[in-house]
Amino acid sequence: MANIRPILLVLLVFMGYSLWVQWQQDYHPKTVDSAQQATKPDTSADVPAFDTSRPAQTTGSAEDLPAVPVSAADRQASQEASIGAESPRITVLTDVLKVEIDLVGGTVSNAWLLEYPEQVETPETKVQILNANSNLLFIAQSGLLSTDRSVPTHNDRYQSAQMTYALHAGADELRIPLTWESDNGIKVTKTIIFKRSDYDIEIRHYLSNNSGKEWQGSGYMQLQRAKMPESDTSFTNPGRYSFLGAAIYTPEDKLEKLQFDDFQSDPIKVSADEGWISMIQHYFFAAWIPKPDQSVVYSTAVVDPTGWPRYIVRAVAPQVSVAANGNHEFIDQLYVGPKLQDKLDDVAPGLSLTVDYGIFTVISKPLFWLLSFFHDLVNNWGFAIILLTLTVKLAFFKLTEAQYKSMARMRKLQPRIEQMKARYGEDKQRMSQEMMKLYKKEKVNPLGGCLPMLVQIPVFIALYWVLLESVELRQAPFMLWLQNLSAKDPYFVLPVLNGIFMVLTQRLSPTPGMDPMQRKVMQAMPIAFSVMFAFFPSGLVLYWATNAGLSLLQQWYITRKIAAMD
Repeated sequence: MANIRPILLVLLVFMGYSLWVQWQQDYHPKTVDSAQQATKPDTSADVPAFDTSRPAQTTGSAEDLPAVPVSAADRQASQEASIGAESPRITVLTDVLKVEIDLVGGTVSNAWLLEYPEQVETPETKVQILNANSNLLFIAQSGLLSTDRSVPTHNDRYQSAQMTYALHAGADELRIPLTWESDNGIKVTKTIIFKRSDYDIEIRHYLSNNSGKEWQGSGYMQLQRAKMPESDTSFTNPGRYSFLGAAIYTPEDKLEKLQFDDFQSDPIKVSADEGWISMIQHYFFAAWIPKPDQSVVYSTAVVDPTGWPRYIVRAVAPQVSVAANGNHEFIDQLYVGPKLQDKLDDVAPGLSLTVDYGIFTVISKPLFWLLSFFHDLVNNWGFAIILLTLTVKLAFFKLTEAQYKSMARMRKLQPRIEQMKARYGEDKQRMSQEMMKLYKKEKVNPLGGCLPMLVQIPVFIALYWVLLESVELRQAPFMLWLQNLSAKDPYFVLPVLNGIFMVLTQRLSPTPGMDPMQRKVMQAMPIAFSVMFAFFPSGLVLYWATNAGLSLLQQWYITRKIAAMD
């Protein structure tokens, strides 16, 4: 940066903003109106519970259906039996996913992302999103409901012809058929379809009605998870401020988010013809996307809040009628994967909103687009950050030019200011008066160096969120020793380089009227910043150091230019 005081101002605003974000997460007001309390979901079981508050459609309403009971065994061993933890699981392997499907309910119980290692140092350990482990529970369930309970919910066991499937070379699609049949002639085939290079999974429930009478029922899907335990809550942890919880999208209300702590006090229940439900975390998420053009009820619920709490977000489709000897197919989509911003809206409208840039979205999205554009040119996220920094610097060139010109003039006035200090001694009031006269006479604005920086602060914070939230930059290599832009600089080269730029900047920056103690504090700031940046993601420090170097170069040029005009 070009002046140590604007740097301090940026740091103060940035830290204040971070504190505000954390306060919003921990202490934001929670409101529950009477309508919400009237429709508060039943928390006695992990299956859909319905009421009759919505008028029935001509084909019947899913809310007219009774809740499917959970057996006593399921209740007694909810951490195991209710999610099928001890039942056989089908293993599915594609080019981007490894998935385990529980025969109980056909639940997608475990899912690993094969292109995303947990750590760069251990590439064999992949990121796991869905997890059937009771402490880390996060599973995707789906099933059917009917008034006569003649169809399988996520608590009923399917049959499978084989237990391992793999997407072979040359194949673009992989189908896993599961079958279930009742005693009264209802048969359901649940087909789970995977596609090459795709995190979007298609789920089909094909119902054949051989019961001899009309069948009425509905399909539903839900995401269920336990609250993720907090691991690293340090200030510098990139995922600390990322949203963790449920989200429901509808065309009318757009994205409505709910943190786990608010599930009981502030449940969500809406109806829409299009939309989706999701569970979101840093970089990754899972979402159920119902078939469009049908009135779906979206809701949230919490099960066993005082024991082993499980948080559920679900979608229930409208009721349909299937004539005797007829059939019907329920088709839905399940997305399990990374927040790839250039592909999500092709999966479902609004799905890119899972990338949460907060209140700076209007600035962050164009910055990410520009960053992606540079990445397409150079095929390196580190160089893309440098090019983006240069572009932002050029966009604010005139502002910073005025800033540096003001500072250069201040520097020229330094000898006269020192003479005034010697002349007026401890008379600070007279000293201030004379300095103001001098500034007015020489047409120098002592605050001219701060205003341009204030304009750039929103851009800096917006870029911070881009680097923080974009999975595209996760573990992205740069060059030489920087092989992970989302981790700290292992040898602290960038923080030290930034500190050197700050020291050189101080020598070009005038500090009129500063007492010895203030001067010592200012001189210590490069060290303090270097220590702080030592623990920040290197992608952020790369931006800051590049910006500091460019600012130093620009200030040096303008200072020499003005000095030559004398």
